[in-house]
Amino acid sequence: MPDRRKWAAGIADAIARAAERREAGRAAMKRGHDHPDDQPDRGHPDHVPPPPAYAPAVAAPRDPVTAVPWGVRVAAEVGWRFVVLAITLYVLMRVIGALELVVLAFVAALLITALLQPVVARLRRAGVPRGLATAITFISGFVVMGLVGWFVVWQVIENTDQLSDQLQNGVGQLKGWLLHSPFHVTETQLNQIARNLQNAIGTNAEEITSAGLQGVTLIIEFFTAAFLAMFSTLFLLYDGHNVWNWVLKLFPREAREGVAGAGPRAWRTLTLYVRGTVVVAFIDAVFIGTGLFFLGVPMAVPLAVLIFLGAFIPLVGAVASGAVAMIVALVTQGPFTMLMVLAVVLAVQQIEGHVLQPFILGRAVRVHPLAVVLSVASGALIAGVGGAVVAVPLVAVTNTTVGYLRSHSAENALRRSAAPPGATASAVAPVLAEPAAEDTAGDSATGAGNDDGGDEPTGR
Repeated sequence: MPDRRKWAAGIADAIARAAERREAGRAAMKRGHDHPDDQPDRGHPDHVPPPPAYAPAVAAPRDPVTAVPWGVRVAAEVGWRFVVLAITLYVLMRVIGALELVVLAFVAALLITALLQPVVARLRRAGVPRGLATAITFISGFVVMGLVGWFVVWQVIENTDQLSDQLQNGVGQLKGWLLHSPFHVTETQLNQIARNLQNAIGTNAEEITSAGLQGVTLIIEFFTAAFLAMFSTLFLLYDGHNVWNWVLKLFPREAREGVAGAGPRAWRTLTLYVRGTVVVAFIDAVFIGTGLFFLGVPMAVPLAVLIFLGAFIPLVGAVASGAVAMIVALVTQGPFTMLMVLAVVLAVQQIEGHVLQPFILGRAVRVHPLAVVLSVASGALIAGVGGAVVAVPLVAVTNTTVGYLRSHSAENALRRSAAPPGATASAVAPVLAEPAAEDTAGDSATGAGNDDGGDEPTGR
């Protein structure tokens, strides 16, 4: 009996200790939730890790831009810029096409001003007032051009009958040669060709009449453009400085310095081109016209004037005017005279290309022959003969302007670049100050500056 009581007391004591341990475990778990710092060691058998207070880290989605290869990105950046430039050029060409008469008249005024402006400057240096110098130059220049035009028209009218007679004789000689040539052409076939030509003229009489009406319209447009060109030339000669200042004000102030430097250089290029082309064209006309006169080709003077005008279209104009002279020589004087005219034209063109142009024009307006051909073709397609005339000087001026702006941007980038590591202000400042002092000295020596004291002429 005592043993049984003793065994029962041991079982009760074990149950009580198990209950205590259970209560102690529950209390420890409760303290771990309320106070994480009081959690038992991770090695403890009763340790239960708490749930994380934040969501597990997930990799961020990849930027779509980084998925595009670098070369494709660069090509896309360049491509859309080219698209914007193409649209801008298209709109600009449409505007120029709509205002073709005004644009060509103003461009012609610029070319004439570039030719006459040195005369105005020389008269001003001689003490002649600006208005009187402009009036003398303007009137004398356009009077000379008018006399040249009148002389050409008079020569054409005077030689029309002679040319018609020689043309008929040439056609008769050509007909006789064809009848006795190895081509076995019969007189019946020649008469049939003549009748076909007459029928074609009669059938297309309406088109010929319409072409005549278009010719009247062209004459009206020509005189309108001539008036606009004369009016623009007068004001450019008299007040060109203020016109340039007004143009400078259209640009942002940050860009005026570069534009103000590029403008005089572009104008100098245009002046050299026009003056050099006039001298070269005059020499070509004199020598080729003299050759035509001694070879007995009719209308030698009008053909010489045509050669003079054709020289303003480089490469293409010389070929076209020379071909016209050769055709007139062939019809009026025969194949031998035509070959002699060809020899004269080729000789003068070789002297022009290898001696006159390098010596007179120099390197200031040198343009690659490929650029000349492409620019003349593009100008002719866009604006006809007028576009072909202004294409090459436009390319030369653009080349000068872009070259100066590129060098000006590089110079500004060097000025704005940060000082090298370890450099002091005293070491860097003199290098930046010396060009400014030289520029100031150069401006004072050349007399550059604005008479009104403003900043428009220099753009600064």
